[in-house]
Amino acid sequence: MKRVIKSLLQYIPWLLLLLGIDLFAALLLWLADVQAFYALMIVIVLVTVLLFTLVCGVLIHLERKKEQAFLTFLHNPDEYHEELLLETVSVAQREYIRQLGKTLRDKQLAYTELQTQLSDYEEYVESWAHETKTPLSLLTLLLDNRRDELSPIVSFKLDYIRNRIQESVDQMLFYARVKSTRKDYLFEHICIRMCIEDVLDDYRPLLDEKQFQIQFRLSDDTVYTDRRGPYFLLGQIIGNSIKYCGEGPELCFSSFQRDGCYVLSIKDNGVGVRSCDLPYVFEKGFTGDSGEGRKKATGMGLYLAKEIAEGLNIILSANSEWGNGFEMQVAFPVVDENPY
Repeated sequence: MKRVIKSLLQYIPWLLLLLGIDLFAALLLWLADVQAFYALMIVIVLVTVLLFTLVCGVLIHLERKKEQAFLTFLHNPDEYHEELLLETVSVAQREYIRQLGKTLRDKQLAYTELQTQLSDYEEYVESWAHETKTPLSLLTLLLDNRRDELSPIVSFKLDYIRNRIQESVDQMLFYARVKSTRKDYLFEHICIRMCIEDVLDDYRPLLDEKQFQIQFRLSDDTVYTDRRGPYFLLGQIIGNSIKYCGEGPELCFSSFQRDGCYVLSIKDNGVGVRSCDLPYVFEKGFTGDSGEGRKKATGMGLYLAKEIAEGLNIILSANSEWGNGFEMQVAFPVVDENPY
């Protein structure tokens, strides 16, 4: 009803003019013959109501036809739909419609080209990341098989380099996935404890070098999510714990239930984050002011972790006290396997 009223409002001056002409004709009839006017008064009123109803109906029909043609034109602004829209508008409006059509087609063409470039970029990044993993795998194999032939210092440096390259490759790959319009998630039940142990194995040389004490207070529960997401999240969190550890480093994994979610807590005793920086740890490019080590950070790890988590309906929250460690809580929604 509101749309009908809005459609008629633009024709108010013309409707008032029509009403004025009708009243003027009635006035002339009254001046010419009062008796004839009274005799025809009912007919005049009925004809006036009928006339206005007919005019309003035609106007509403034309406005709806114009609206439908305009919406179709916006959805597909080609020349065919532009001509259909031009048939429903006045001559004065046609030049504006032609300019609008040309602009929309130019924007659509530019958008299509941009989408093609973005798709090519995504494919290139994914191909590059997978190709880079081959020499990384060879380096890992070399370190595993020839570690006894290397000095501890050289072995540690190679492990550090390998992990930094691996982190950078993973970040680039996941950044491309986050910005991609295609979401290739594969949801399945995974055991969080096994996932943590797999990620810890990747960082084992660095953890051993720093003499980390690992504590588990986990249940053997499973969560329903995409496997790659938790692996990436855990890798970023554990990597940060190694980078910003202190004396006698510890890493504690615990779990509990809260508000219908399975919550995984990852807590270390490192340098932590200043209270003024804590609200911004998930911001893109934010590194904070928590020591010399953060000056070399990119600020992308936790940002990507947050983006991946949102895509998987996982909630990340950070807690820290400056100089007294950092805690990340990862809340997985519990999926009811038998909803009915």
